[in-house]
Amino acid sequence: MEAGKQLRIEETPIPGFLRIDLTVHADNRGWFKENWQREKMMALGLPNLGPVQNNISFNDEVGVTRGIHAEPWDKYISVATGRVFGAWVDLREGPSFGAVYSCEIDPSVAVYVPKGVGNAYQTLEPNTAYTYLVNAHWSPEVSYTFLNLADETVAIDWPIPLDQAIQSDKDKGHPRLADVKPFAVACAPAKKVLVTGANGQLGRELMRQLPEAGFAADGVDLPDFDISNAEQMAGVDWAGYEVIINAAAWTNVDGAETAEGRPAAWKANAGGPANLARAASAQGITLVHISSEYTFDGTKNPHTEAEPPSPLGVYGQSKAGGDAAIVSTPKHYLVRTSWVVGDGKNFVRTMAGLAEKGISPSVVSDQVGRLTFTTDLAAGIIHLLSTGAEYGTYNLSNEGPETSWQQVAARVFELTGHDPSQVSPISTEEYFAGKQVAARPLNSTMDLTKIEATGFVPATADQRLREYLQEYLR
Repeated sequence: MEAGKQLRIEETPIPGFLRIDLTVHADNRGWFKENWQREKMMALGLPNLGPVQNNISFNDEVGVTRGIHAEPWDKYISVATGRVFGAWVDLREGPSFGAVYSCEIDPSVAVYVPKGVGNAYQTLEPNTAYTYLVNAHWSPEVSYTFLNLADETVAIDWPIPLDQAIQSDKDKGHPRLADVKPFAVACAPAKKVLVTGANGQLGRELMRQLPEAGFAADGVDLPDFDISNAEQMAGVDWAGYEVIINAAAWTNVDGAETAEGRPAAWKANAGGPANLARAASAQGITLVHISSEYTFDGTKNPHTEAEPPSPLGVYGQSKAGGDAAIVSTPKHYLVRTSWVVGDGKNFVRTMAGLAEKGISPSVVSDQVGRLTFTTDLAAGIIHLLSTGAEYGTYNLSNEGPETSWQQVAARVFELTGHDPSQVSPISTEEYFAGKQVAARPLNSTMDLTKIEATGFVPATADQRLREYLQEYLR
């Protein structure tokens, strides 16, 4: 074992397979190492593993040989004590199928093994503890891809010849490379997702898109599933879920200002997310939570993810309370959005209905922002999950120039074949004069730089508006 090495990560001939040199501090008492350090290693290029299980294989003798097994999850492998010879073969379909890499693993070395890469090792010292982190729970229903340890094509140079090694009969019976069916990403079990608020505009779109993206989804909603009921949430069997997407919320902005609405909003928008955050933290589940631009007072333009909350009313305050609970969860995506339009009652449908009836509305012209169509909101959430983007807060709306509600309404009139000048501008103050309503942020425009840096660029709001109205008018 080489003590004192600098932490570093190097690529190998197998795409995505990484070797990690670990820093080991040793003296006359023994040694110490940071075996896995998420922040430092991700900064050097290690993917966001998100481990959910830690396994240890203890081996009494020299020459214990196990493999070659390709599993449908990623692994981070090291040894706690002892030394092994590790060998890996790319069994994924594609041009790198059959690529081989091998090295010795002692306490100063670790490796990152992407799913579908065959893994094997042979102990070089007695009393070796081989340990690995995985990012999916083991299940007896999971199928593996196997390769024979003695395959002549990959020709692994085992330090201890296999006829002298300790092997299982099962491993001896694995096929040669020519008979191996390549591991396909589709062979991996679908990640199980629980969608709360599944009957809402976003929930319905998530339930449509998740299966198309390879996720298995369960949708729940009131009255059967109440996230604000702590007792009910404590009784849920969370073991089968890897992801929770919380699309449930109290969205009656003005109703939240009433004596009855205030506690109801806080219960749903803060208490409910707190219950989900506790469950996600305890079970190692990734939690996606939908937030709102109402957590801001609308004085910044645009709003960034780093902006501190400054809500004007009870609805925004309750959403900010829920956000605070969510960010305490290690594996979370807080997705802040605005002006949502999807399958259900919304502003665009209301304006289209008024246009059809020949009604000329007055619409506020001093509140600006961007529409967010659930098509892109759901797709952006799935993108974060599928790519393993860094956990944290992301703004997500449609792209394009900011517009006022009055401009949106006029555009709806125009696209539905009506005179846009029928939509009259009015200030927020004038519109709500004499009414007991919640204060609204005047600016809802959000900075999309962070999510676009992950590779997801939403369509423009105007493009989606045209498509939405074409569907609506069928």
